[in-house]
Amino acid sequence: MDIGFIGLGLMGGPMAVNLARAGGLVVWNRTPARAEALRAAGADVAASAAEVFGRAGTVLLMLADEAAVDDVLRRGTPEFAARVAGRTVVHMGTTSPAHSAGLDADVRAAGGRYVEAPVSGSRGPAEEGRLVAMLAGDPAAVADVRPLLRPMCHKSVVCGPAPSALLMKLAVNLFLITMVTGLAEATHFAAGHGLDLRRFQEVLATGPMASAVSRGKAAKLVEGELSPQAAVADVLKNNRLIAEAARAAGLASPLLDACHELFAETLALGHGGLDMAAVIRAIEARTG
Repeated sequence: MDIGFIGLGLMGGPMAVNLARAGGLVVWNRTPARAEALRAAGADVAASAAEVFGRAGTVLLMLADEAAVDDVLRRGTPEFAARVAGRTVVHMGTTSPAHSAGLDADVRAAGGRYVEAPVSGSRGPAEEGRLVAMLAGDPAAVADVRPLLRPMCHKSVVCGPAPSALLMKLAVNLFLITMVTGLAEATHFAAGHGLDLRRFQEVLATGPMASAVSRGKAAKLVEGELSPQAAVADVLKNNRLIAEAARAAGLASPLLDACHELFAETLALGHGGLDMAAVIRAIEARTG
């Protein structure tokens, strides 16, 4: 049977293109125009989500939120069992761990298999097939899904039972959010003191704190080119999910909480569609 892929947004689109090049892919997206790049890459474009489930033994979901996942699966309706029974559902988006744990139980109860496979990386690594996947679920299902991800992910890490992969993703994103916010504040500090930002960028890029993320985000901040690799609105959603998971476990998250305020202010300033580096706009606004 084919592999199915549903959700062709900022990340899902390039991920599915890489998968399509390996052959045997059927895709669907609520906005049909986004599927044209997949058609060009050799994928079959389905007329509905139901068609994807009808044709595919394994269906990968890269959807925006919990409501979108539940809607595509028709969760809570008689259609749910028909869609998932005998199939492997692979949840690659970022939702709350509690939602994923409930989905795991529901899919298994309906006769399907469930694998969490959130990814670490932004649009650039998605286009290059260099994402890192975190996998959780039944070991046999995880073992079957893992090789299917190779066209999209250069590394996959097995994390245990669901929702451990999503918790791992949230931990990684906590580091990402606080790091990029710190970089934006450092850039604001350097600019406010009249430093040459190109030299600031050079020091960062060649020093011990350099990383692919720091180099990419520093370039965006210095050049003022803020097209989204990971958009502010999406980062704010991730920030909220991490904060909720921290509260549920009784964990303090002081840096994350400060970032949450800044990203909320960035969104309120009208920059929700820009790259997460645009958090500098909220810092600039506070400076006045």
